[in-house]
Amino acid sequence: MQEKKVTLINKRGLHARAATRVVQVCQQFQSQTEICLGERTANTRNIMQLLMLAAPCGTQLSIRANGEDENQAIEALEQLILDRFDEEE
Repeated sequence: MQEKKVTLINKRGLHARAATRVVQVCQQFQSQTEICLGERTANTRNIMQLLMLAAPCGTQLSIRANGEDENQAIEALEQLILDRFDEEE
């Protein structure tokens, strides 16, 4: 299992559109992936669990992946977050 910490830098945090992008990216990988905020954990293929994290801008998240392509999955999620979920803000 691999884990990486990343900070949300987009203005709206982990909102519905951003969560949808997370699900889309994770569907490309076989590894099981999750995002953690404190004690709360969300499966990255479940949009409702992601939204329940209610993570605003500036929040530090832990990205975890377990499987044969775990490194690529973490890199893709990290890049998505650093790219502000492909949004302008």
